[in-house]
Amino acid sequence: MTRTRYSTVAILLHWTIAALLVWAVLLAWSAEDLKGMAKMVPLQLHKPIGITILLLTLARIGLRFVLPAPPMGEHLKRWEVILAKSVYGLFYLLLLLIPLLGWATVSASALITRFPIDMFGLFDWPVIQPLFDLPAELRHTRHEQFEAAHKLLAKVVIYGLIPLHILGALKHQFLDKDNELAKMIPFLARKDSAA
Repeated sequence: MTRTRYSTVAILLHWTIAALLVWAVLLAWSAEDLKGMAKMVPLQLHKPIGITILLLTLARIGLRFVLPAPPMGEHLKRWEVILAKSVYGLFYLLLLLIPLLGWATVSASALITRFPIDMFGLFDWPVIQPLFDLPAELRHTRHEQFEAAHKLLAKVVIYGLIPLHILGALKHQFLDKDNELAKMIPFLARKDSAA
């Protein structure tokens, strides 16, 4: 039997990752103009959220092997399928790379011993030891490089992929009226259309 929507676990992972991503972005933005200890408050929460996004994204990718996504509608044009698959693939890639770069950034930070990656008061996430063990000057250089890459890729997601994803979903829901969005939000399914 062909699946007509994502599994409940996939739906929960999708919306949890989306909510955490928004939260992480808002925390990063709020830290931009702050200085000193005030800046560390939102960043200390940003870090465990990033690690959680990394872990949930790994779970979501693993789930795709066990429970594949429902097939895309046959009515979709070839360019729409290619664009959708490209956006999904880039999302998965960047939702792994951005937290990994963040982890590398803080592992190479001189402040990591004072401000570890505190996983919501439960335990401290480990540093990437080879980065932590670098000589001070090289460590600082790597910290700056990883931070720049982390911020650049975050901008690709914020200003590129998220708008594309939302516009695609809105197009399917309101222009095409094809029930594609109901695969991730089941209560939106139209009764007069095959899911």
